Amino acid sequence: MINHLKTEDWALLTCLLCGALLCTALFMEYFLGLAPCPLCMMQRIWLALVGLVAYLGLCHNPRWGIYPLVCGLCAVIGAAFSVRQLWLQSLPPEQAPSCGAPMSFLIETGNFGQLLTAMTSGTGDCASVSWSMLGLSIPGWLLLFFIVLAGCCVMQLRRGLG
Repeated sequence: MINHLKTEDWALLTCLLCGALLCTALFMEYFLGLAPCPLCMMQRIWLALVGLVAYLGLCHNPRWGIYPLVCGLCAVIGAAFSVRQLWLQSLPPEQAPSCGAPMSFLIETGNFGQLLTAMTSGTGDCASVSWSMLGLSIPGWLLLFFIVLAGCCVMQLRRGLG
């Protein structure tokens, strides 16, 4: 079955998977009450970029190789943020970075330099595990999905070249 999927199918699968994951993130935030940390927000941004580029590719020309390449690059960057958060979660509590000001406060005060630092390197909030399933925390699951999304991009690129 997987060998019969066309380039458009891979791009559509990427869009649908990104949409489902973003909806899951919103469900976890608003219905389960899990507030996202700065690294979680970065992972959401890169996930949204993967979906957006795949959608643009579907609208323009999914056989054009630049779209799956950019999608794959966004997935790899998102995976790197997942790895960073998993590393922070593996640290002993005394080695975890200190908790900084909340993101909402940094946005309200216009302290975008500190906000960018928190979103790229993480804070003490990023080191805590607030939810897990089957032994994997949220960034662990996102890492797996970023790998799947990168695989979809590779398959889309292969189909577009063939």
